Amino acid sequence: MNTYVKFGSLAAVIIGVLAWLAMGGINDTKTYYTTISELDHLGNQAHVKRLRVDGYVVPGSIIRNGAAVSFVMHQDPAKRDQDPTILKVVYSGIDPLPDTFKDDAQTIADGKLGADGVFQANRIQAKCASKYEAKPQLKKDQASM
Repeated sequence: MNTYVKFGSLAAVIIGVLAWLAMGGINDTKTYYTTISELDHLGNQAHVKRLRVDGYVVPGSIIRNGAAVSFVMHQDPAKRDQDPTILKVVYSGIDPLPDTFKDDAQTIADGKLGADGVFQANRIQAKCASKYEAKPQLKKDQASM
């Protein structure tokens, strides 16, 4: 009976440690997707959670300072003059910025919001407005008609 108790308690400890490691890994990789205007509604949770923020790069705001790149994001390019909601972002990740990262590019910044209100990004994704499609060409038979 003593051998079964030792084996059972060892198995319970191993299963408990594996469950604890799994839950810790899930919590570390969990990311909350939000927009710039929704950050205010998160309150203090915005400073604790890992966030993925969607917005557009304000033209002329990209500043490269060594390995760090800072820029400003806004919510909607069509309403940039009416809606003053902006987010200052500092990117200090190890990956190079995508080629499509430029003024007015739709961008997703992944990181955490600092206590000073500056978003500390460790990953940047930029979407491209074009679809990388070849231009349609007329057939020679249709061109002569």
